Amino acid sequence: MTGWAFADDIDAINAALAADWQRLKGARLFFTGGTGFIGRWMLEALREADLRLGLGIEVTVLTRDPTVFAAKAPHLATHPSFHFHEGDVLTLKAKDERYTHVLHAATDASAELNEHEPCRMFDTVVEGTRRVLDLAVACRAERFFFFSSGAVYGRQPWELTHVGEDWQGGPDPLDPRSTYGEAKRAAEMLCTIYRKQYALDVVTARIFALLGPQLSLDIHFAAGNFIRDALAGRRIEVQGAGTAVRSYLYAADLTTWLWSILLRAPKDGVYNVGSEEAVSIAELAERVSEVLGGERPAILGRPDPGWNPGRYVPSTALLRQELGMTATVGLDEAIRRTAIWNGWHG
Repeated sequence: MTGWAFADDIDAINAALAADWQRLKGARLFFTGGTGFIGRWMLEALREADLRLGLGIEVTVLTRDPTVFAAKAPHLATHPSFHFHEGDVLTLKAKDERYTHVLHAATDASAELNEHEPCRMFDTVVEGTRRVLDLAVACRAERFFFFSSGAVYGRQPWELTHVGEDWQGGPDPLDPRSTYGEAKRAAEMLCTIYRKQYALDVVTARIFALLGPQLSLDIHFAAGNFIRDALAGRRIEVQGAGTAVRSYLYAADLTTWLWSILLRAPKDGVYNVGSEEAVSIAELAERVSEVLGGERPAILGRPDPGWNPGRYVPSTALLRQELGMTATVGLDEAIRRTAIWNGWHG
């Protein structure tokens, strides 16, 4: 008995947002990145709310390949309130249409792209954000929601256990591995400019590492890779020394927090979105092995090729104080649920 199903998470999200969904009554949303990991979770929750409450919403989702997404999630692709349009943020043109909310989550956080095509990475984040901001101005949006990243802080000092929104650090502009973080900083600057010049109401989420069902286990995220190997019966291998420190917010908590920011955050709010439960990569490998079974992990001690071999852990005090958000699912349970989603039976 697993004691958990995906529907349980959707129920929990909707229960947490019960007092907020009516703020979207009759809303028209434009959503970039809505078919990615974060976007899909948000659409899952919104679809359920629409079915239960009859919100009368209309959601336009910009996606590179609607056909592929429809094959993955036909219940979302065929929901009558959702409309999927093929396109890309780099070719997006402002339209004379009315949208009440514009959500910009489209980005490519690929480590391979950051390493081998940093120009493309930078352009996608910065120019893409500018085009979506132009659309928000043209459609007279009541609120623009920018999905940024904790990478805007650059390398977090070891002595700073949890980085807050007021910390003034930043990525190293002389290190090409900083491309993604610098691009997100520039995109945030664009949001600030559009707030001033066009009186656009912008709220921002700086998102840290995540874990949960629907996360691909084959991309560059250590937690997903470890779960993949454990499910395959392979010994988990930590390529580096395992000293880097991360935290992993569960996807259902993430979804609740993001909708809460869009619907309740004060004007111009900027919030860290991530778990405060810090764990070294070596400890993470141990936790995955303990939860899912298998040999103790091997620490290979190779040089860390990543942009941040140090700490990457947020403070979410501001989100707790202003919006009352707290994490409800810890790391071990996040590992377990992610594994169940991928076929593990305990």
